[in-house]
Amino acid sequence: MKSVTQPLIDVGTLAASLDNFHLFDIRWKLNEPDYGHRAYVDGHLQGAIFVDLDRDLSAPPDRGRHPLPSPATFAETLGKLGLTPSDDVVVYDDVSGTIAARMWWMLQAIGHDRVRLLDGGLGAWIEAGLPVSKTPVAPEPAKYPSPELFAGVVEMGDLAGRTLLDVRARERYEGKTEPVDPKPGHIPGAINVPASEALEDGTFKEPPRLAALYKQFDQPVVSCGSGVVACHTALAIAAAGGPVPDLYVGSYSEWSRSGMPVTTGAKP
Repeated sequence: MKSVTQPLIDVGTLAASLDNFHLFDIRWKLNEPDYGHRAYVDGHLQGAIFVDLDRDLSAPPDRGRHPLPSPATFAETLGKLGLTPSDDVVVYDDVSGTIAARMWWMLQAIGHDRVRLLDGGLGAWIEAGLPVSKTPVAPEPAKYPSPELFAGVVEMGDLAGRTLLDVRARERYEGKTEPVDPKPGHIPGAINVPASEALEDGTFKEPPRLAALYKQFDQPVVSCGSGVVACHTALAIAAAGGPVPDLYVGSYSEWSRSGMPVTTGAKP
């Protein structure tokens, strides 16, 4: 676990210095593989480059639905996106950061700390009356050195004795619904703190309120359905002033396919 600089940027600050950042649009919807690019073409922040969650920020599905690519593959992707280690980055989506936080987490996990998430995302940008562009941006390729690893990754076998936060919606945690994974329920012992609890009106709560939400958990591991939305909670904990928690990337998608027991109901 490590501390990072403030992981959020508000629309006013970004608008005043837009040209200083590399912008990445990371919109995505479950079971709609073309949604993100279609939404990007319909309108995006000027200068933003589209990043595909499945293609650019994940390896092909294996034990889990969104495993991490190798560090070398990720570095190659970053180079294709025109990024170098000295660049300042802002990532955003249209769901309060629950998807874009994946790229924030991956960058800081390889030591690229100059990355922030646009608080409120595209919705806050438009609500502020700021313009969007329909012109796609083709990145100018760069060279990004390959890191040794993603720091803060926890595997299934490392979970024993750790405090595991399951940040999925309560209905999925309790097993009342399961839209994509093979068994409803949650990992035995996991504590449910939905990612939405870090938000109010689509933006992150103030740091003291975030700190109050997570203060009872000592060095937690965050998990979700497939290691994406958990990154949003990792960012929320960092925004509260805490160290970035470890991430169980496989999350419930891996666990529920592994033959391990699952639990339903409101209790861990």
